[in-house]
Amino acid sequence: MTVYFIGAGPGDPELITVKGQRLIRSCPVILYAGSLVPKQVLEGHRAEQVVDTAELDLDAIVALLREAHGRGYDVARVHSGDPSLYGAIGEQIRKLEALGIDYEIVPGVTATAASAAALKRELTLPGISQTVILTRYATKTSMPEGESLADLARHRATLAIHLGVRHIERIVADLVPHYGADCPAAVVFRASWPDETRVQGTLADIASKVRAASVERTAMVLVGRVLDAHGFADSTLYAKD
Repeated sequence: MTVYFIGAGPGDPELITVKGQRLIRSCPVILYAGSLVPKQVLEGHRAEQVVDTAELDLDAIVALLREAHGRGYDVARVHSGDPSLYGAIGEQIRKLEALGIDYEIVPGVTATAASAAALKRELTLPGISQTVILTRYATKTSMPEGESLADLARHRATLAIHLGVRHIERIVADLVPHYGADCPAAVVFRASWPDETRVQGTLADIASKVRAASVERTAMVLVGRVLDAHGFADSTLYAKD
């Protein structure tokens, strides 16, 4: 028996991996985060038990995993995006290891990748930025020392900020001293979903544009010169020499 932590991707049911789809269609038990994973991702399943875990706490989820283990049933534990990023799988894995239950992680398309695709932008450009920092804005869970947004902003790398759009004004205040008010910024709400919304501007006006668009949750904030770069050099990847 194995618990498969499956990244379902950012929302579009076609953005799940072939392996993830195969496991969902073959595992007899499916536990999925219904508030973030569309039901279309589960199409074609033959599971005996399907549970939306959106309202369950950790102990209740682990109890279901332990029950499946006792029956010898593989479990498709379906998370949004890629489970290794803000997927809260670490605490589940810790419980499984204590119980001696085998598990495997199946990666998925990240919200960052889907947002870049929605904006039709490359997040790394020669001479502009060769580093992407994936982070979150500190709210209920504090950030470790040295990982505050202001600390990370000193690198002036491309930033992908999770879970922070409600605090867009504070984000702007932390970033402007390092990136400048004219630095391009974008917010992508529910990237790859049918109701996807894109808000683009600069640090000077992105907050007002976000408020005008009524974007308050489930959005990725992207900041960096790569979002509106034109005079960058070609990469050496396709150079004639």
